[in-house]
Amino acid sequence: MARWLMIIGAALLLLGVALHYTPWLLNWFGRLPGDIRIESERSRVFIPITSMLVISLVLSLLVNLLRR
Repeated sequence: MARWLMIIGAALLLLGVALHYTPWLLNWFGRLPGDIRIESERSRVFIPITSMLVISLVLSLLVNLLRR
């Protein structure tokens, strides 16, 4: 289990560095068709339905590939 925690930590560190130096990687997040954005004078509501589906699909594929 310690090995997996170190691998996950290293992956998160690399992801953080990549997002810090290349912010254009996440410009797509929240701008897909199906993401709900409601803005009024007093409040903002953002529900990223499609973006979360895409992330869930990618993570599911990744986990299934790592299990084999």
